[in-house]
Amino acid sequence: MRNLHTRTTRTRVVGALAAGLLCAAGLAAPAAAAPTAPAPAEGLALTPPMGFNNWNSTHCRAEFDESMVKGIADIFVDKGLKDAGYEYVNLDDCWALPSRDANGKLVPDPVRFPNGIKAVADYVHSKGLKFGIYTSAGTKTCNTAGFPGSLGHEYSDAQQFADWGVDYLKYDNCNNQGVDAKLRYTTMRDALLATGRPIVHSICEWGENKPWEWAGDVGQLWRTTGDISDNWGSMLSILKQNLPLAPHAGPGRWNDPDMLEVGNGGMTDTEYRSHFSMWAIMAAPLLIGSDLRSATEETFEILGNREVIAVDQDPLGKQGTVISSQGGRWVVAKEMRDGSRAVALFNESGTAQRITTNADAVGLPAADAYSLRDLWQHRSHNTAGTISATVPAHGTVLLRVAADPRSVQHPPAVELGLDGSPLVEAGKMAGLTSTVTDLGRTTAKRVSVSLTGPEGWSVRATSPTTSPALSTGRSLRTKWAVTAPQGTPPGPYGLTLRASYRSPSGVRVDSALPLTATVVVAPPSGTSGLGDLPWLSATNGWGPVERNTSNGESDAGDGNPITIGGVVYGTGLGVHADSTVEYYGGGACETVTAQVGVDDEEGADGTVAFEIWADGTRAASTGALTNAMPAQALTADVTGAQVVRLVVTDGGDGVTSDHGDWAEARLTC
Repeated sequence: MRNLHTRTTRTRVVGALAAGLLCAAGLAAPAAAAPTAPAPAEGLALTPPMGFNNWNSTHCRAEFDESMVKGIADIFVDKGLKDAGYEYVNLDDCWALPSRDANGKLVPDPVRFPNGIKAVADYVHSKGLKFGIYTSAGTKTCNTAGFPGSLGHEYSDAQQFADWGVDYLKYDNCNNQGVDAKLRYTTMRDALLATGRPIVHSICEWGENKPWEWAGDVGQLWRTTGDISDNWGSMLSILKQNLPLAPHAGPGRWNDPDMLEVGNGGMTDTEYRSHFSMWAIMAAPLLIGSDLRSATEETFEILGNREVIAVDQDPLGKQGTVISSQGGRWVVAKEMRDGSRAVALFNESGTAQRITTNADAVGLPAADAYSLRDLWQHRSHNTAGTISATVPAHGTVLLRVAADPRSVQHPPAVELGLDGSPLVEAGKMAGLTSTVTDLGRTTAKRVSVSLTGPEGWSVRATSPTTSPALSTGRSLRTKWAVTAPQGTPPGPYGLTLRASYRSPSGVRVDSALPLTATVVVAPPSGTSGLGDLPWLSATNGWGPVERNTSNGESDAGDGNPITIGGVVYGTGLGVHADSTVEYYGGGACETVTAQVGVDDEEGADGTVAFEIWADGTRAASTGALTNAMPAQALTADVTGAQVVRLVVTDGGDGVTSDHGDWAEARLTC
């Protein structure tokens, strides 16, 4: 599948017609096939598969060819990715010709793969790696060129894959002719087993039939969502759909939230670290989706972080579970085989937030002290039990925590934080307060703190910046006066909070917290269309938020006139769940009004809910709205709010074609 938003219409076949199709499709096993209901191949994918798939970076473009695939295998070895655990080099769609040969066999594209598929597989195997391929559990694959699918050809295709040396099959769901999903995927399972070759069966039916409930004896992993896109909103939406499925995961049976987008350019490195961290704590397959031939060193650093990979690959096979998730502050904990816990402090919001939990909440036994290992900073500390950090916008702090009396040999964990609004009007002083807090069982000594901003900014401490010692739970609080020069253009600017301290043994520890201050412009007086006002931030589940048009598809500017229930509106915002758009109110605004609903561009699809927030208070909301409903008037009192937030969530049936409109959205100040 390529996207739930643009999927090919599939014929729904029922009753006697469906029965006839099953027979015609050849879904019955041949006489020499494996038993009717065999168990899946034992010993496969006992930890989540790791490797590469080309689709996210190349789609069906000409650059997807034999040279690329071999180049990826070379890079796996040369860059240490193989040694880090990456194993599979997988082809996606477009490797074959549109038609089978006279014997019904699949034919590799002679331009892309002039030496055939077996030669590529042999090359990959020569590097000590494994090779994967793609097809669909339908009459054709998902690409519009119409490459042949395996429905009705399961045993022949499986044997052809085995003869080529295939180790992994991604089995998609397009053009399935309405045939029962469990039947289609079970038939391919049986066909793969009949070959006698161990082949990982990756079920890619997009979560439409809840495969986590039935596919444990059919494949080794199953997609839980539609396709990921290289943007924050898409990644966040998929993350939220996959997290609740933790009870269904385990060795040889993994929830698959789709491939990695790390390095493809649509997110920041901070967001990519969050993406990688959260996939690891969910015990998700780690399939690289970027073209490593042009990847940056930062991309290799993220993908090659062995401490994070160890969380994903822990042999106990537990998927992390949500401990808390209030206000965009997520705590997710994963039980590890050695009794420790991996803990992700994940900030989905657009501003830095303090996220906190404790050893008891994440399932650790009572102890005097705990070791706390930061898996991105590669530093170890001790904590008395508090697990806490100020996490940058869209960032993740990934920790490994264990009850360990010897942890007091490490320096105490110290948390840095900054209180006060990070929104600054140029030429006006903003007051901020930094905190340096000892979370450790031992004392932090000779503590000092500094705050720096961009060149030309005034950043001045107005209270003490040092403390001779901080015991467990004590804080150094320092007030700061921050002023951006008059005329500073609106937008985000970096601040850095730094602290230095010494452990009881005299070891010096330096830490830094990157933060963002946003220069804002006071909103205009009167009533303004939100489609024309600058926003502080905007995230979207599919493509960008569009101004004064519908969401459209994934490209910027591809929206249509906003239309709800046949009524066309000239202004507003076009979004896709999950979406958040933030505006600066500066305490000067009073009301937000809009006509809201599901845009007509998705036909009968789409179910969404709308919310308006005034700072941390939900000021107005709708229930679930469907495409069959007319626009609903929504009004919110946002008096005194510094930030006004427009939120669109899934209406409860999964994020599928959830195109929402804020028609005639207006802010009165």
